[in-house]
Amino acid sequence: MPLATHHTPKTPPGLNRPPADLPTHCDVIVVGAGPAGSAAAITLARAGFDVVLVDQQAFPRDKVCGDGLIPDAHHALRRLGLLDAVLARARVVKHVGVIGPRGGRIDVPGTLAVLPRRELDLLLCTAAVEAGARMFAPVRFVGVLEDDPTGTPRVVGAQLRCGDAMHELRAPWVLIASGAPPQALLAAGMCERRTPTGVAMRGYVKNPAMVGRITELEVVWHPRMKRGYGWVFPCPDGVFNIGVGVAHSHKAGHDSGRTMQDVNLRKMFDEFTRVHAPARELLADGTWVGELKGAPLRCSLAGAKLSRPGLLVTGEAAGSTYAFTGEGIGKALETGLAAADMMIEGRHRDWPEAQVRASYEARVRALKPRYEMYDKANIVNAHPWLVELVVWSARRSPSRLRRMTGLLEETHLPSSLLTVKSWMRMLFVHT
Repeated sequence: MPLATHHTPKTPPGLNRPPADLPTHCDVIVVGAGPAGSAAAITLARAGFDVVLVDQQAFPRDKVCGDGLIPDAHHALRRLGLLDAVLARARVVKHVGVIGPRGGRIDVPGTLAVLPRRELDLLLCTAAVEAGARMFAPVRFVGVLEDDPTGTPRVVGAQLRCGDAMHELRAPWVLIASGAPPQALLAAGMCERRTPTGVAMRGYVKNPAMVGRITELEVVWHPRMKRGYGWVFPCPDGVFNIGVGVAHSHKAGHDSGRTMQDVNLRKMFDEFTRVHAPARELLADGTWVGELKGAPLRCSLAGAKLSRPGLLVTGEAAGSTYAFTGEGIGKALETGLAAADMMIEGRHRDWPEAQVRASYEARVRALKPRYEMYDKANIVNAHPWLVELVVWSARRSPSRLRRMTGLLEETHLPSSLLTVKSWMRMLFVHT
């Protein structure tokens, strides 16, 4: 298959400031300019905080992701005032196609769109700069600065590497929004698990002939993709995001409690294109845009401490990705907003630092029931035939399809999801 090049968006003024211009003091240091970090930076800067946003890569930059924007991302982007700008660039879709091993399919309605992260993250980071944040890249976070005036160490800034030079930047707050890799968490003393929860691989294929063939988010389960799933999502301009993922890819071991299971993502990808005809057709006459790339996932609000004095952890660094689907953009935005909200409220109400941290942790942990639901749903990845049961049940029961839409839109959170009783109801009860 031939190889095309990525369309690279222009870098707006104010991004990637030279590290030599880094200040020595600010109000908040945000480490990581992805969705969580940029959402926090936008909100804080608009509230009058002096924000320095750093990233180890210059923008625009690629990011391995499914690129799907489900309803929680739409809600967060609307709050940031960026939804219209995102949708103007995105491919808007109306359904998630849930597809089982035998080809059974149910289309779940939802508020959905697809925009490659190269463009989404650039838009978010640009909005942070326009709000008043100062963005520097490439800059690597290598550790925290600490003070201990009362016997309890408190983070008072960050050590940053800029090429071969080191720089110290002091601030009352440091926000770690560095994504799934553990290096920043380890450097900040916040990592509880070095290894990821899951792994995924995706690529982009341009095939304008498939625009009318693949019109929704397609997610496919099949026994030949062991413990995982495949997807094809339509992007703008005749490009499609195609990939495979495995949740719970690491089992008990000696490296922070987890070791890699027998997972071969490239083999899974090949199997996906064999069992799913649209994926096979997409590749047959399409053009690769870039290469297949893999990435780790941190899921289920696990693997890192959420706070310590002077420091908060947010986004995928805090495990904001859903285990079952691998979707993480919306909750990364949401947790970044929560961190900013608590800092702003703390300033307005003159809260002690500990109250800001406690309030933030409470906001994030309030999301835990939904993550637990997605953890339970991982049974489908181990037993793909269950998807056929879900499809069959939803087709014969409009109320069940409405409940699936409610799950997607976050208006319905069943306490009995994937219990024996719920499966029996799908089999024998018509509602």
